[in-house]
Amino acid sequence: MATRGQLYPRNVRWRLFCISQLKLGFLVLLASVGDGVTGQIRYSIPEEMKKGSVIGSVAQDLGLDLKRLRSGRARIVSGENIQYTELKADKGMLVVNERIDREQLCGDVTPCSLSFEMILENPIELHRVTVEILDINDNAPFFPNKDIRFEMSESATVGAKFPVESAVDPDVGSNALQNYILSPNNYFILKQHANPDGSKYAELVLQKPLDREEHPSLPLKVIAVDGGNPQRSGTVDINVSVLDANDNAPVFNQSVYRAVVMENAPKGTCITTVNATDADSGSNADIIFNFSKVKGNTVDMFSIDEQTGVISVAGLIDFEKEKKYELRLEAKDRGGLTGTSKVVIDVVDVNDNVPVINIMSFSNTVSEDAPLSTTIAVINVKDADSEKNGQIKCTIDKTLPFRIQSSLTNYYNLVADQHFDREITSEYDIEIIATDSGSPPLSSSVTLQLRISDVNDNHPLFEKNSYSAYVTENNSPGMSVTSVSAQDSDWSQNARISYFLEDTKISGNPVSNYVSINSETGVLHAVRSFDYEQIKDFQFRVKAQDGGSPPLSSNVTVKVLIQDQNDNPPQVLYPVQTGGSLVAEMVPRSADVGYLVTKVVAVDVDSGQNAWLSYKLQRATDRALFEVGSQNGEIRTIRQVTDKDAVKQRLTVIVEDNGQPSRSATVVVNVAVADSFPEVLSEFTDFTHDKEYNDNLTFYLVLALAVVSFLFITCLVVIISVKIYRWRQSRVLYHSNLPVIPYYPPRYSDTLGTGTLQHVYNYEVCRTTDSRKSDVKYMQPMSQSLVSVDGDGLDTTHVDKQLSGNCSQMSTLQKPPNNDWRFTQGPRPGPSGATGGPEVAMGTGPWPQPPTEAEQLQALMAAANEVSEATATLGPGTMGLSTRYSPQFTLQHVPDYRQNVYIPGSTATLTSNPQQQQATAQQAAQQALPPPQMSAQPEPPKAAQTPASKKKSTKKEKK
Repeated sequence: MATRGQLYPRNVRWRLFCISQLKLGFLVLLASVGDGVTGQIRYSIPEEMKKGSVIGSVAQDLGLDLKRLRSGRARIVSGENIQYTELKADKGMLVVNERIDREQLCGDVTPCSLSFEMILENPIELHRVTVEILDINDNAPFFPNKDIRFEMSESATVGAKFPVESAVDPDVGSNALQNYILSPNNYFILKQHANPDGSKYAELVLQKPLDREEHPSLPLKVIAVDGGNPQRSGTVDINVSVLDANDNAPVFNQSVYRAVVMENAPKGTCITTVNATDADSGSNADIIFNFSKVKGNTVDMFSIDEQTGVISVAGLIDFEKEKKYELRLEAKDRGGLTGTSKVVIDVVDVNDNVPVINIMSFSNTVSEDAPLSTTIAVINVKDADSEKNGQIKCTIDKTLPFRIQSSLTNYYNLVADQHFDREITSEYDIEIIATDSGSPPLSSSVTLQLRISDVNDNHPLFEKNSYSAYVTENNSPGMSVTSVSAQDSDWSQNARISYFLEDTKISGNPVSNYVSINSETGVLHAVRSFDYEQIKDFQFRVKAQDGGSPPLSSNVTVKVLIQDQNDNPPQVLYPVQTGGSLVAEMVPRSADVGYLVTKVVAVDVDSGQNAWLSYKLQRATDRALFEVGSQNGEIRTIRQVTDKDAVKQRLTVIVEDNGQPSRSATVVVNVAVADSFPEVLSEFTDFTHDKEYNDNLTFYLVLALAVVSFLFITCLVVIISVKIYRWRQSRVLYHSNLPVIPYYPPRYSDTLGTGTLQHVYNYEVCRTTDSRKSDVKYMQPMSQSLVSVDGDGLDTTHVDKQLSGNCSQMSTLQKPPNNDWRFTQGPRPGPSGATGGPEVAMGTGPWPQPPTEAEQLQALMAAANEVSEATATLGPGTMGLSTRYSPQFTLQHVPDYRQNVYIPGSTATLTSNPQQQQATAQQAAQQALPPPQMSAQPEPPKAAQTPASKKKSTKKEKK
């Protein structure tokens, strides 16, 4: 049942909504009020519509275009705190913005409507929109009290009436309370009555005498039903207590009481007094007065004395909320009988509300060229009071260039009454005062700050009528020349001045080739360096233009004067200085004192004192023979020319100007002291030749110096590269861990100064790779290694070189070890005659440092001496030596191998000639020692050479 009651009101709402939409056709009314055309439109909608529901098409009903709504920023303005409606300007639709409850909005007042205004700008238009809220049956009747208890005398006669507390239904019209229904019983029936305002109330009418002994109490139920569809109802339980006989009910002396109360009357103020009588006596005649709780909290505004019936003010009386009150009165005796009546209280308005000013539209900025009657603001003034208390008048200061004019009801326009000038007054404070007609009158005010926007109506003005600037020539480009300044009385962008150069020609060139101007500051800069000798002054025009639209401008003339500077040296016009020929002035030997030889002619393109020239004789072959006029440049003789004077006279004249600092030029004057031309020609023919010769000599000297420097640097780079390459090769061989085995060439002997080779032996010394044992083996002579070295006059130097190249092959001739001959560890010689320590003797000492090339050479030389001594002790023919070795084979045919004997792996130095050893060591140290920075690195042993490599090394040695 509850579900059905919820669905049924939705159908009713939809039907009412459709009916309201059909009624829109004839509810549009257009009206013209004031200066603008306005329209009035009326809609009817049911209450409780959903948010966003469409009320109507405002644009269509008012005949407005959607573009007009958007451009005019259409909006609605209402004085309510809650915005129930919303205007969709993009669609032109008026929609529900908040839930509308007709009972909350209007109470029991019918019809219920919302009124608001729609405002459009540019131009401003006002349209009044009224939305009538139709009631729907959304409220069920209800009784203020769920349970009603009253007492009734058993002596009550049939037909006695007992009023029932009225039910309350906030709905109106057909949806309001329509009927009361009494539950079935044997004693009472229900009768309904209507009040003058249309409301209904019910009374219980006794149909059968009561018998307290049979039924001491009677439970009843009254149902209040409204006329909605579907119907809604409310119930109340009535419990009737039966008392003993009290036959007469109180009766009021008036059926309706009327009273008046002033708004804002203080609490306790007496309004009126009601009276009722009871025909009974005793306690049954005692009457109690009270209000019947008919209309919610309305009774809380007043109070009634239960004994006296005096009605007084109990709450705050506000005319703006309620203008009239209707209260139901009850007079009840001790027996429970009740009489009823009604009191109507009218509220008298008091001027207690100040006018409220609302700014509907306001442009805080207006152009200074705005025409007369331009609307500045639209204001709405409301006063909640009524009649005269609500009549309002708006005023402003009469000295201001504005006036107030009324448009619609309670709407006023603030319009321009005079022309504006921002340069005189740029801002106005407009105070609008709204005053009502009450007594005493109340007023309120609002202040609008209006700014006058600038219009570009003023030209820029220069501070001077013309400008002059002085610039010294040879200035640096970009130098500031002068500055121009202009002022504009406008504001902001209209007063922002930019400076430009007008297109003019200066000597056929545009002015921009000479000067430039800063468009912001007006500072003029020189574009190039000026030359006084080319241009002495020029003038042009500068335009100052503001940033307005359209822009305004003005011009001024600027004259630039170039000041001369001593930047040009004197130029000698005569005698002409040429590089290829020689010009000489002839002076006869018979010339007297003061003879005019020639005249130096010079000019200076500067001006003023910078062009004043003076002449001086700087150098001369004979200073006692010639002089130069300081002002005119004339060269004259100062004494008689004699035969002793040289024919060639060379004079150097310096020409100076008078500038600060001064500049000068020199000229060479060749003077020939001779009587005939051939004499002069013979003396001056070598001038040009000498000059050309000196020039050529200088050129060749410079060229030779450059070539020598280049060759020196190239050789230095090559030598360093070769050194680095050899050092890298030696490092590679040193770390290769190859054994070093010495090789002694065959047919080695020493004649000990005899000059012949008597015995020839060949020894091969083999060393193992283990250097700590230092074993030396003497092998058997090898006849196949003997070679013939016959021949005299061999170049020993060549043999030495060849042998030194073959020394690197000794490591390749390693033989198996032999125990026939070895050095013991004890007597092993060391460097400088020192013996090895016990560690060396035991073979457990550290590995000896690799010897340098000098030590290698010393060791080879010592080994050669030992072999020579051993060979000398042998007799002829010993060991089957061949007789083919002729006595003519002397020591000069064999290189001195004593300088090249070294036993690898041993620190022993073998020597036979200390002086030769020392000399050889010094020479080898100079040739074989590595560079100083590489001295810390040990010299790696050299690998054996192949015959091909020996030939290559021999060729390198020869080179």
